[in-house]
Amino acid sequence: MRQTQAQRTEATTNALVASAREQFARDGYEATSLNAVATAAGVSKGAVYHHFDNKPDLFAAVFAGEVTRAAAIVARAYRGDADPWAGFQAGCHAFLANCLDPAVQRIMLVEAYRALGWEHMRRLEHPLLSMMETGIEQATVAGRIAPRPPRALTHLLFGAICETAMEVARAPDPLAAHRDAVDELSNLLHGLTLRPHGGDRL
Repeated sequence: MRQTQAQRTEATTNALVASAREQFARDGYEATSLNAVATAAGVSKGAVYHHFDNKPDLFAAVFAGEVTRAAAIVARAYRGDADPWAGFQAGCHAFLANCLDPAVQRIMLVEAYRALGWEHMRRLEHPLLSMMETGIEQATVAGRIAPRPPRALTHLLFGAICETAMEVARAPDPLAAHRDAVDELSNLLHGLTLRPHGGDRL
């Protein structure tokens, strides 16, 4: 069957994003050229500019894809426990575990700030921030943590976890740094707990 124009456009865009992800993860933002991305995707450089304004725009698409994948990983971990606070903790740990992937580290934690700037990066990260705020709201309603407006705690924990993930990504021994981070995150979240539950310490 012949593809529609929309299907061809989607296929080309997906190929470019996949090619760019591989090269940004391997070579970094500065060293990756649009020519190399186009060649690896099997299209012309003109096709890149047909779908993306420039290299930052292409990197933003790659970064958004990483956010979508991370959100799905967090959501699966959260749904694995009927208790909302235990599910919240599972989601936080799943996010940190995902950041052990070298490609995720390079794209989300090392290259994103210089490629996109803080404000653009934060806009693209909003789905993860929103998920965390919802999780805190649900844990509050369930009486698992003290009643509070969720926004302040959301930003506090999100900032702490993202900073920790960046530290893990840059550590000489990422696995050891990750183990330490998991222990400290468990202690921190346990300290917010009002009543015990079997899944509180992961």
